[in-house]
Amino acid sequence: MTAATRQEVLCLYRSIFRLARKWQAASGQMEDTIEEKQYILKEARTLFQKNKNLTDPELIKQCIVECTARIEIGLHYQIPYPRPIHLPPMGLTARRGRGLQTQEKLRKLSKPVYLKSHDEVS
Repeated sequence: MTAATRQEVLCLYRSIFRLARKWQAASGQMEDTIEEKQYILKEARTLFQKNKNLTDPELIKQCIVECTARIEIGLHYQIPYPRPIHLPPMGLTARRGRGLQTQEKLRKLSKPVYLKSHDEVS
């Protein structure tokens, strides 16, 4: 990891903790706020620990993009949890009719950037 990339990752990590400190739940309930703050901190620690040994610059860049997207989506929608995607089981069309394997591959490719690591951790 280059020094610039390391600096960018550390800046993101600090910004997540600042965000968690200032977070207010959309419901306005103190219990919800505490729960959401804990979720933000736990999710950040888990994902950063999981990815701390990455050396491939492309994978690191993807993780940075995912982190930035999740921060922006969380701020915009005022929810810390990733937004779910809803695709019907056989809803993606394939060029060749290979059935379920093709559908699974297409579903994996169509997954939004902010959900790339969500299923791996949850």
